[in-house]
Amino acid sequence: MKPTLRLACSLLFACLSLPALAAPQHALTLYDEPPKYPADFKHFDYVNPDAPKGGTFRQSSFGGFDSLNPFINKGVSADNVSIIYDTLMRQSQDEPFTEYGLVAGKIEKAPDNSWVRFYLRPEARFHDGHPMRAEDVVFTFNTLIKDGAPLYRQYYGDVAEVVAEDPLKVLFKFKHNNNRELPLILGQLPVLPKHWYETREFTRGNLELPLGSGPYKVAEVKAGRSIRYERVKDYWAKDLPINRGFYNFDAMTFDVYRDNNVALEALKAGAFDYELEMSAKNWATAYDVPAVRDGRLIKEEIPNGNPVGMQGFVFNLRKPVFQDVRVRKALSLLFDFEWTNKQLFNGAYIRTDSYFENSEMAASGLPSPAELKILEPLRGKIPEQVFTEAFANPVSDGSGMIREQQRQAYKLLQEAGWKIVDDKMVDKDGKPVSIEFLLAQTQFERVLLPFKRNLADLGIGFEIRRVDVSQYINRLRSRDFDMIVGGFAQSNSPGNEQREFWSSTAADNPGSRNFIGLRDPAIDQLVEELINADSRQSLIDHCRALDRVLQWGYYVVPNWHIKTNRVAYWNHIGHPKVSPKYDVGIDTWWVKPDVTPAVTEAPADEAN
Repeated sequence: MKPTLRLACSLLFACLSLPALAAPQHALTLYDEPPKYPADFKHFDYVNPDAPKGGTFRQSSFGGFDSLNPFINKGVSADNVSIIYDTLMRQSQDEPFTEYGLVAGKIEKAPDNSWVRFYLRPEARFHDGHPMRAEDVVFTFNTLIKDGAPLYRQYYGDVAEVVAEDPLKVLFKFKHNNNRELPLILGQLPVLPKHWYETREFTRGNLELPLGSGPYKVAEVKAGRSIRYERVKDYWAKDLPINRGFYNFDAMTFDVYRDNNVALEALKAGAFDYELEMSAKNWATAYDVPAVRDGRLIKEEIPNGNPVGMQGFVFNLRKPVFQDVRVRKALSLLFDFEWTNKQLFNGAYIRTDSYFENSEMAASGLPSPAELKILEPLRGKIPEQVFTEAFANPVSDGSGMIREQQRQAYKLLQEAGWKIVDDKMVDKDGKPVSIEFLLAQTQFERVLLPFKRNLADLGIGFEIRRVDVSQYINRLRSRDFDMIVGGFAQSNSPGNEQREFWSSTAADNPGSRNFIGLRDPAIDQLVEELINADSRQSLIDHCRALDRVLQWGYYVVPNWHIKTNRVAYWNHIGHPKVSPKYDVGIDTWWVKPDVTPAVTEAPADEAN
């Protein structure tokens, strides 16, 4: 063999013996499936690429705010303030979990998922013209871990190190390679300006106008009353394909209302432009006004392809009164959904059974063989019903009389050592039972009052304590509550955020969403196995297994859901013909230049 040929073959064999090298790409998907949009795509399918720019989009805000820093666990941050910051990547709204490059033009992932590298766009810059560089990404990550809300330490817990390899390259090294979602989670990282924050105390919540990099900047703040964002006309990323058809309003305002009923009347009077209506009663009865009848105020139901997750009356297991599952099940039996839905919601809702409701990840029937393979090692550590029964909420006849459910509840309470003394329920230690339900929204009082009556029939005290938003958030963070209305929103690709909801390590973090106070090693194991799922089907099986254990734990009194987003908006606002499957898509809406708004400017003094 000639020397040159031998050398070429040697080099070839040497290359073949090396581990596969990653290639930079324009998008990331969870299981390395091809993204919907190719590298040369022009815009997303759910936008109007020629949408007109201009006008002001006015919205309402509930309760108030006292901070413009959404990353810390102090104060109440203003609505939508995160829009002033760009992230490394952005998720498309018509794919389950695919992200496309924003600040990072290209992304490189290790074949064994042990690291991810982001290649920053050289043209990326902050609003003051300062370039966005790798040192800003490193600063952001380290600052959020050190001084940000506790959820970041959970969310980024599998990152071992972040390195600025050069001004335009950032490498994240992982502690292990089992977390397939981690590269996408890091793609959601906002990029904060190091040069601006270095001279400020990051942990201090205040109303100083922050420096951002995104499509909008904070233009005006009226403390406790309103905030105004203005579109950045020379926004560095305005011509990128992922931004075409987005961010069409010249300005967006949020006026503060402390009563949602007042806000509804303000909407109908034209004081703001858009509302996502959460009340079935309002949707059915409160919009019978001339503006709706003549088409100036539009009611529309937009299909919602997302899992709706779980909303429910949450038990705080840190309180001794709720630590017995029989007590929690008994109290769940006393909520009469069928009567509530008929009398208060005009029959608009469906009872929520699953923590992954409205998705293929919701458990139903008995466990499949794949689910049993996950659950069997935990037998004896999780409720036995997981293996033998399909979970179902109690169903009444809707008459308001739930005698049979009350009998079942009383029997369970007796089994837990509770009894009636002088017409009052006392616990196993002989203490009268009185439960405080912490609330910030007036709308829920009408739902809780019938529940209170059903508890009173068994001698259980129940106090509805309504407080303002600031006090509510402070008590939530300090876990100073018995019960609350809580929500556990889910995505189409559940992952690291499940630690925030259910893991033992999150139970005492004041900013975590483990409102329940779960500290269960079996649930911890299920959460970690879910995060480490290596295929879509495996993820589905793990979600269903976790769902069953949560269902039979009776950690919440499940509420209700619908499969659409109910929106009301004035007819000078337009939106694309195709709505994204997994979002309302407000960032793609616009002001019609040829239609006069009902009211040209919201009267600011009336916002309070």
